[in-house]
Amino acid sequence: MSTYVFTNAFLIDCTGADPVEGAAVVVEDDRIKDVLPHGRVGAVPGPVTTFDLRGKTLMPGLTDAHVHICAVEGNITDQHRYLPPSLLAAKALRRAEECLLQGFTTVRDAGGADYGFREAISEGVYPGPRLLVSGNYISQTGGHGDKRRRAEWIEPIDCCVGMVGTIADGEAEVRKAAREQIRRDVNQIKIMASGGAMSPSDELDTTQFTVAEMRAVVEEASAVGTYVLAHAYSDSAVRNAIAAGVRSIEHGNLIREAAAKAIKDAGAFLVPTMVTYEAIYREGKRFGIGDHQIQKINLAREQSVQGLTYAYKAGCKIGSGSDLLGDMMSQRTVELELKAQVMTPMEVLLSATKVNAELFRMSDRIGTVEPGKFADLIVVDGNPLRNLRVFQATEHIKLIMKGGRVYKETL
Repeated sequence: MSTYVFTNAFLIDCTGADPVEGAAVVVEDDRIKDVLPHGRVGAVPGPVTTFDLRGKTLMPGLTDAHVHICAVEGNITDQHRYLPPSLLAAKALRRAEECLLQGFTTVRDAGGADYGFREAISEGVYPGPRLLVSGNYISQTGGHGDKRRRAEWIEPIDCCVGMVGTIADGEAEVRKAAREQIRRDVNQIKIMASGGAMSPSDELDTTQFTVAEMRAVVEEASAVGTYVLAHAYSDSAVRNAIAAGVRSIEHGNLIREAAAKAIKDAGAFLVPTMVTYEAIYREGKRFGIGDHQIQKINLAREQSVQGLTYAYKAGCKIGSGSDLLGDMMSQRTVELELKAQVMTPMEVLLSATKVNAELFRMSDRIGTVEPGKFADLIVVDGNPLRNLRVFQATEHIKLIMKGGRVYKETL
């Protein structure tokens, strides 16, 4: 058993309480044993490692509700054409490690990663964040998950590790596709409810799948105690997904008051992914992303703040995701700064900790610094409530602990 004691911390516990100066936290094995706001630590048996955090912030590990560790290249539309599955898998595990070293201790993969990646990390084969996988996302023919170019008269691509989905049409096919992902032990199921920026043959503001088709997937997920997340941009696509019982709306850039109210009334979550549009708009061309795709990215980029504002004013539960691709994943923590255009710094931190934990149905294990929860902790040089950019330079993240194990320490 390992024991750690953190003293003199500026503690942001992400419960929603005010920060505490001079707090102490005791970690025993993989759990938080004690949180001491007064900072007085009693006798702790056995060998103890103590860290004095004077001048530094202690808080829960960050979480990301929309990652794609298998998006190993910037141009995900074509990566399966050039990378053998073995190389793609190796690169995906490296992307997971990079994510952990940015301070993210639990992430939800929103399509692409299967349960093998989750097990490789949980078994310690390779370092990475706690991973919740969605397996193959489910798309209609010609939808956001259909990687075929408009001139390719071939069967849907269903061959490879990584960013390849399952194409299904009609209630029977989507139900079977959902059952197949459940058989493969996914944590949740991803569907495409609208057009997307990176797909070659649809437009951003279209709706995809009928309510009945999506409801069939929701029924299958509910039957085994899990839920559905839906890629959706437009007001109508979001409202259709909510009507079908979807729990988590991804992106939502083009929503207006009606969709925001529908999300709020359903008790569902919105996961904005603002940073990916900024990154691809600026850098996409050098990664081989086409003009049509970048035009769609810019449409989403121009409306991302407005969409988040509608959701915020409606009182929606707002999580935090990134959706970055390839080398652009280095910009993951910029998402927090972008959200602060609408939300307060504390609300931004809660979205990336407590709110995401609720979305993941893991509030009893992660998301806050409280006794009994996993010892997922980060130490930051400075006060993120005053400057959310402190996360953007990895040298400011002095310690990363996941489940009581230290993965980085430069105190």
